[in-house]
Amino acid sequence: MRLLDKIDAPSDLKKIPREALPQLAQEIRDEILRVISGKGGHLGASLGAVELTIALHTCFDAPQDRLVWDVGHQAYPHKLLTGRREQFSTLREYQGISGFLSRAESPYDTFGAGHAGTSISAALGMAEARDHHEEKYHVIAIIGDGSMTAGMAYEALNHAGALKRNLIVILNDNEMSISENVGAFSAYLNRIITGPLYTKVKSETTTLLKNIPKIGGPMLKAAKRAEESVKGMIVPGHLFEELGFRYIGPIDGHRLDHLLTTFDNVKQLDGPLLIHVITKKGKGFPPAEADPAAFHGTSAFDLSTGIGKKKGGIPSYTSIFSKALIRLAEQNSEIVAITAAMPAGTGLSGFAKAFPGRFYDVGISEQHAVTMAAGMAADGLRPVVAIYSTFLQRAFDQIVHDVALQNLPVVFCLDRAGLVGADGPTHNGVFDISYLRGIPNMTLMAPKDENELQHMLATALKHQGPVAIRYPRGEGIGVPLDERMMVLPIGKGEVLRGDLVKKWDVGLVAIGNMVHAALEAASILEGVGIVAGVVNARYIKPIDRELLVAVAKRCSKMITLEEQVLAGGFGESVLASLEGDKIEKGAPQVDVRRIGLPDQFIEHGAQKILHKNNGLDPESISSLAIDFVGGRTKTLLREPGAGSGLRSPKAAVRK
Repeated sequence: MRLLDKIDAPSDLKKIPREALPQLAQEIRDEILRVISGKGGHLGASLGAVELTIALHTCFDAPQDRLVWDVGHQAYPHKLLTGRREQFSTLREYQGISGFLSRAESPYDTFGAGHAGTSISAALGMAEARDHHEEKYHVIAIIGDGSMTAGMAYEALNHAGALKRNLIVILNDNEMSISENVGAFSAYLNRIITGPLYTKVKSETTTLLKNIPKIGGPMLKAAKRAEESVKGMIVPGHLFEELGFRYIGPIDGHRLDHLLTTFDNVKQLDGPLLIHVITKKGKGFPPAEADPAAFHGTSAFDLSTGIGKKKGGIPSYTSIFSKALIRLAEQNSEIVAITAAMPAGTGLSGFAKAFPGRFYDVGISEQHAVTMAAGMAADGLRPVVAIYSTFLQRAFDQIVHDVALQNLPVVFCLDRAGLVGADGPTHNGVFDISYLRGIPNMTLMAPKDENELQHMLATALKHQGPVAIRYPRGEGIGVPLDERMMVLPIGKGEVLRGDLVKKWDVGLVAIGNMVHAALEAASILEGVGIVAGVVNARYIKPIDRELLVAVAKRCSKMITLEEQVLAGGFGESVLASLEGDKIEKGAPQVDVRRIGLPDQFIEHGAQKILHKNNGLDPESISSLAIDFVGGRTKTLLREPGAGSGLRSPKAAVRK
């Protein structure tokens, strides 16, 4: 029986002899590799954090002691040790366990996290709550070196150092290299300076020197300088010391004996502490060690070789964006590209290789990325900022104040707009229409397919003002790509099915990837005797008011479709436009229903499942349209389960 099979909670871990913990570490790695190779997930950071996680749960008493993980990329070992071993194979599946931290999932997940840089701020808040309630427990933030590029992390460090609360920050550094000799000497030094004898002598010496008149103060300062000089020769901790933290490290994050001794010692220390732990991404799996970027977030792969399992041949929206941007940049030397620690995820790795001097990865600093782009645009460059929809939320003020207010030509390419699938609610890009639509000067568009995406990118780079293009995760529709990229007329949509001469029973007005679903729904409706026109709106802002009025004249019923929350979304924009036209132009009365996402956070799961559950699939759309039109059909609908797929939709539908 595996040691891992005996652990249903951290209390079980504490019963395992410490000399057996390396065996447990190997079992955890084997289990992570078994599951992730079959379904994909965030592999590299979790493999690197195995020993660190074991040591934390061995030395501290979670959930009473608060372990606050940053992001969650490194938290798979934590899940395996905190009662989720039997559910681990459901990771990132619909109704399975989350790939990130979730307070709703486990009391051991003390703070939800899917975006980077939050752990130290949250941990400081918990430390303040602990002291306010006069309780006694440890608060430990575990943050990766990538997350330390977030400005928020340094704001939190600065505040924590000033407050002097008891707080432990563990910097899991899986990027720095450290020589064997330096590491060994540093580990020895840290076991000494965190030990009880050193701490006691230091404390008593400090007290003694403070009480010596006149010369005590200078002697204490000299002693502190001497200590810092010795540490500064071998450790990179001076910055943290200046921020008010006691720095401990670097420590080999794969030496359980070093970690256990250090954690046992620091439990006795007061004040803010920063423990610098060096780990290796992908530890224990050679392909991941050799290419940590590829195995940061990976799809399913062959466990024996590390080679990814083949998918379909349709290119992704991300790859089409990447190729189109490179082609446009070859023609225009003013085009530059910016990303926030996601060059591969946003498709900018190819651009970086083609134009290294025109590519900028600013780290997890979305606010800085946007304002830097504004500065570039102000002096003649054409910056393209490629950021996931959910991450651009972090830079809302910069979009408003630094870009839109000055009407600067910055192009925002919002990858992963809509439901992203397995990454779940922290990564679903379902708010961008709402938070961008109300900003003056902003042009907001969404392509119906990958071919239109390249045309929209060319259009955006010709426009003299801020533009945002939202497009979904995953494969495109599979349409042919035009050789020449065209500039589309701003604010003009198109009719894809039906014409504006004959009457329609219902008009389906869709944006982005919902256009294809609308076309499929229209085909289903045709089979039951309902004439449905389909409009590709293209633009959320400015919306094509003239086209909407023309559609309203063809039909008395209209359905809007969008893969985002209804509140503040595309459907609201359509309603507002039609209402304005009724007043200004005497447009005909039209009854409108809006299909989109409800006012709730959508759980993780395969995109097809989530679309169906939320009424965004063609069958649900056509079923709603039938009810809306009044059931005028030439053939009877079969009952659900009889093969038609038609059923009552669960989508958020509003008048």
